[in-house]
Amino acid sequence: MANKPLAKIAGRTMVEHVYRKAESARGVVRVVVATDHEKIAATVKNFGGEAIMTDKCDSGTDRVAQVARKLKNFDIIVNVQGDWIIPPEIIEESVVPLLEDPALGMAGVKRLFRDDEDPAEPSMVKVVTDLEDNALYFSRSLLPYPRNTGGPGPFLHMGIYAFRRETLLKFAQLPQTALERAEGLEQLRALEHGIKIRVPTTSHFAVGVDTPEDLQRIREIFKT
Repeated sequence: MANKPLAKIAGRTMVEHVYRKAESARGVVRVVVATDHEKIAATVKNFGGEAIMTDKCDSGTDRVAQVARKLKNFDIIVNVQGDWIIPPEIIEESVVPLLEDPALGMAGVKRLFRDDEDPAEPSMVKVVTDLEDNALYFSRSLLPYPRNTGGPGPFLHMGIYAFRRETLLKFAQLPQTALERAEGLEQLRALEHGIKIRVPTTSHFAVGVDTPEDLQRIREIFKT
């Protein structure tokens, strides 16, 4: 979908919904929309938000890193993807692993699929983790394959990453990897280069928008 952040949901653009959720999370000091799209930047400024223009980037994380270079007084930076309406509770949960483990540089959040969701859908990214919630792999394919009943997951990886600033800047300097290009998933660049990503499970709900059907689904959710 083109220009997803400008899609209207319950009378507001998606980017405003994402922005308002982010600024209501506890511990958040500053919310910035990183974009190379002048209309998105203008929309953000019109509703009173802050936007910083960037160059063209290979991924959203590379874009956030461009802005992070200017934000030198921040140790932890959370990348909330603009096509995910993430509740403030999940934003808060994404930071907890970094606060608990000073050696950790990157974290995310996962949740179980709901009965009305199809885990085989490629737009819904799956993650498998080890016994300490460290990511083993992310994929658009069904993962793990349910050969036997009673196994773990599948788990949906939601569109949010919490970084230590130094890890984010390091990530942006790393070359793209074969798995990242094959799956179209930037987090695989981190894993292939040995950056640990902790991905705890949340009980809170968030949904992303990749298709017109996703957009309609979110519009229906906001009606309830």
